[in-house]
Amino acid sequence: MVQLIVGNKGKGKTKYLLEKVNKEVKEAEGSVVYLDKSTKHMYELNNKVRLINVSDYMLESTDAFQGFVCGIISQDHDLQQMYFDSFLNIANMDVSGITVFVDKLEKMSEKFGVDFVLSVSADENDLPEEVRSKIIVSL
Repeated sequence: MVQLIVGNKGKGKTKYLLEKVNKEVKEAEGSVVYLDKSTKHMYELNNKVRLINVSDYMLESTDAFQGFVCGIISQDHDLQQMYFDSFLNIANMDVSGITVFVDKLEKMSEKFGVDFVLSVSADENDLPEEVRSKIIVSL
């Protein structure tokens, strides 16, 4: 399953994402990973959530980011959920590429049993129609 939290910058997406991950990790039976562009929110996350600072890994393309996500999945067979804060930024893409990437995440979710929650800095109306059904919160 892929879910989107959308809204323009400064609308509270990260706060919502942090609340969601901290709530979900209490009930999670497997591992939970949170990808971000920095370690700024380290102390706001439950200590059972693995925070990965994507900036440390010099990912310069969307394909590199996809490989990075696959690498995380391949190393943790108990992985249940992945949260992506500032998704467009950490995935090195703009709104126009989101449909293809969300489709890939959906296939990974089905194959490996991992749920993805993405924080996307864009207005709901700026997103392609194909991904709007995945929006759980629009701020």
